[in-house]
Amino acid sequence: MSTLILIDIQKGFDHPHWGTRNNPDAETRAGGLLKAWRQSRLPVVHVKHISTTEGSPLRGEGTQFKAEVARLAGETIVEKSVNSAFIGTELHERLQSTGTTQLTICGLTTPHCVSTTTRMAGNLGYQVRLVADACAAFTSNADTSFDAGPALSAEEIHRSALAHLHGEFAQVCQSADVIGALKA
Repeated sequence: MSTLILIDIQKGFDHPHWGTRNNPDAETRAGGLLKAWRQSRLPVVHVKHISTTEGSPLRGEGTQFKAEVARLAGETIVEKSVNSAFIGTELHERLQSTGTTQLTICGLTTPHCVSTTTRMAGNLGYQVRLVADACAAFTSNADTSFDAGPALSAEEIHRSALAHLHGEFAQVCQSADVIGALKA
């Protein structure tokens, strides 16, 4: 069985705090995946990040899911406060109880919660498809005082994260290919 995992597609990521972002169509692509999953009557898990940091955009109103991927009654929500959707949650147990062996993952942000959850899913033995055009990243706001070189663009960060995951933890693919395979 295949389960769609939508990671942290929340209103808090619209806050300017995060910086410049790539892939402005990620939420629309994730919404297309969600529609296909619902039509196929396959399981969906909405992952919600609730920050423990005061002042974070991912608290309060910022934890609400974006309209493109709004949850329907009966769809599972997993709440987390760390990068991995498997840490401190019942996600793995829920997936096992449904007989899930394959995950299709998308969401925000590619190098953080998406990457960490994808890595753990691969390590737990799931067959993972990571949908590149339904994920997005932000520019690096990291302290580069350790001489890391020039800041990377959001697109460079996104592509680098995908490249590190592809072939070892997941098969990176595009939403149209996943939807096409689901309908076939």
